[in-house]
Amino acid sequence: MERITDQVLDAEILKRETENPACGALIVFEGTVRDHHRGRQVQRMEYTAYKPLAERVLQELEEETKRRFKVAECRITHRVGELAIGEASVVIVVRSAHRGDGFDAAEWAIDTLKQRVPIWKNDFYTDGTRAYQDGVPLSACSSGEHDSAQRGQESHAEQPMRKQD
Repeated sequence: MERITDQVLDAEILKRETENPACGALIVFEGTVRDHHRGRQVQRMEYTAYKPLAERVLQELEEETKRRFKVAECRITHRVGELAIGEASVVIVVRSAHRGDGFDAAEWAIDTLKQRVPIWKNDFYTDGTRAYQDGVPLSACSSGEHDSAQRGQESHAEQPMRKQD
């Protein structure tokens, strides 16, 4: 499955792509479009991306997640185009020997995706207005841009976790 697609996301495909008999934990995160944002009613959402760069950054994120958390598998796919309320916009599949590492890796992957990947959200509200949510500037997506902040941090336990809605 492509990492950036305009097709409906299917977690089962990613689960098959990541099968690994050495893993006792399978973590699947699906982010879905919700019906509200910052107190406003959302009717639908549109995601846009600069696909070549977004694909590369997602692949780098998968590899970094595997290294940082010592998990065997990590696959991420994100949908672009118009999405209705309840549709999956992102799927992350992590496989690891133990559940703790898998949960930590999946949480870090989604939080980091929101900080690094050039995907932009345009909310369409029920009152007829629309607004882009804060996104990732393209300048933040070049290889190595984010490395200086992470240099010298050897374990994922030392990484600050940023919760997002």
